[in-house]
Amino acid sequence: MTQNSGSTQSAQPTTERGAEGRRIPESRTGAAPARLADDTSQGKTTIAASVVQKIAGIAAREISGVHAMGGGVSRAFGAIRERIPGGSGTSSTSGVQVEVGEKQAAVDLDLVVEYGASIVDLARAVRRNVITAVERMTGLEVIEVNIAVNDIHLPDEDGEENGQPAPSRVE
Repeated sequence: MTQNSGSTQSAQPTTERGAEGRRIPESRTGAAPARLADDTSQGKTTIAASVVQKIAGIAAREISGVHAMGGGVSRAFGAIRERIPGGSGTSSTSGVQVEVGEKQAAVDLDLVVEYGASIVDLARAVRRNVITAVERMTGLEVIEVNIAVNDIHLPDEDGEENGQPAPSRVE
């Protein structure tokens, strides 16, 4: 008799994560079809993955110490979008990826933090706020919120980001 040391795969479109065997979808796309949130005799409610993505992005930005979201490329495209007349401005989904199942969701965030903020405390606060907002608004169980800190914003970078040169230190 041989023992299988790996995990078994089922025919369902989900994968297992973690020791608890939590099931979440394989793909991380914002354009995923709507997920069933409630099914009663009076009708059913579905929630699109993009809705969960937007809720998570807004909840993360609410925390003091989060300067921006997204990697360098997505922030650069966001800056270009802001300058285009009639553009959509800053995207609330930049730096946010979600996996949404029928009952659970997983969230990945890319953050830029303010210099001086405790990254550990900031990540803890962001995680707590995202979980609370998504679970309260959607009824989905958030099984994980992964946070990647990609950059630190320095206070002297403010003038350069607004297209204005930094003030001269000498006269």
